[in-house]
Amino acid sequence: MRKSLLGAAVLGLLLSGCGIVQTTSHAHMKMGIAENAAVISSPRVRTYYIAADEVKWDYAPDDRNDIAGRPWNDDEKVFVENGPTRIGHVYRKSLYRAYTDATFTRRLAMPTSCPPGVKPCDDTLGMMGPVIRAVVGDTVKVVFRNNTRFPASVHPHGVFYAKNAEGAPYADGTSGQDKADDAVAPGDTYTYNWKVPERAGPGPMDGSSVMWMYHSHTDEIADTNAGLVGPMVITAKGKADPDTATPLDVDREVFSYFTVENENASLYLDDNLQRLAQAPHEVAPDDEEGFEESNLMHSVNGYVYGNGPVPVMKVGQRVRWYTYTLGTEVDLHTPHWHGNTVTTNGMRSDMIQLLPGMMTVSDMVPDDPGTWLFHCHVNDHIAAGMLSRYRVVS
Repeated sequence: MRKSLLGAAVLGLLLSGCGIVQTTSHAHMKMGIAENAAVISSPRVRTYYIAADEVKWDYAPDDRNDIAGRPWNDDEKVFVENGPTRIGHVYRKSLYRAYTDATFTRRLAMPTSCPPGVKPCDDTLGMMGPVIRAVVGDTVKVVFRNNTRFPASVHPHGVFYAKNAEGAPYADGTSGQDKADDAVAPGDTYTYNWKVPERAGPGPMDGSSVMWMYHSHTDEIADTNAGLVGPMVITAKGKADPDTATPLDVDREVFSYFTVENENASLYLDDNLQRLAQAPHEVAPDDEEGFEESNLMHSVNGYVYGNGPVPVMKVGQRVRWYTYTLGTEVDLHTPHWHGNTVTTNGMRSDMIQLLPGMMTVSDMVPDDPGTWLFHCHVNDHIAAGMLSRYRVVS
């Protein structure tokens, strides 16, 4: 073991001019350690600087059906074509975005792809907020700035929080400072602190990490349809990289948010109708149903008809898929992987089921190279564009 680690270190020094090689070697060294002994680190306070920003989001930046490899047909134009009282595929939204520090002057750039072996590799997030990561025993500190015109919050699932860090307004018998977290006013900043106890980490049937989510809960329906949603990963103690909090027994992580984003229920519906649709900017009574249908964006990570990034992985890699949804009665999803299989809660399949609010973790060791579909198997959702792809290379 000592000899192999020394060899990897020497190789990293010899090839450090390549930039990436040293990082890759370092990751392999740590993985080798993890496979032979638990990596125990002291609990940490992991600080994230996250803002709610107003942005124009494009559900179909390629302006075509990338799954079929052709321009839009008439049925698809219902959801994506801009026109008189039709917003199209570009909407104003509120999205969580990561920043470098409490000044909120410099955003953290999210990668669009990552070299092999580099972790974390959060290149598949799309519309989602940054991944919040922690290890059991840690404390998560989120410094939140509301840069939007509406009150907003950050409400977490799974972790331990006091009433002043719940991010949800309701008649809970509290007052004063315990209510300040419920609705952060436009332009204001609030700090949330969440403990990560054992019950927030993997359970008896889980692997080394579990997924939770966070979202705004000030006006939950409007806030989440505006886009204020993000993932959180908690890794077991002794199974995580101490610095990145990523699971050591996983080579690649992929995040997938399946949702029918209901832009009719968004905070920005009127704004989008006035600014982004064509005249007359008001909906005729006999067109209400058609208008509402056009604003149901059946998306994966905020993209329709395969317009999002295509995650790449290698044959034989240990790939962990984090898949979840929120939403309404139509958010009943059956994500299906073509070409390869996954294990979820000990069960082998190529499909999982999601109900509103569900969060799942699925492990894959791909053995079939190619570019493959990853889509919801509900027929209406297929027709409306809830399709994406992933790529396995030899």
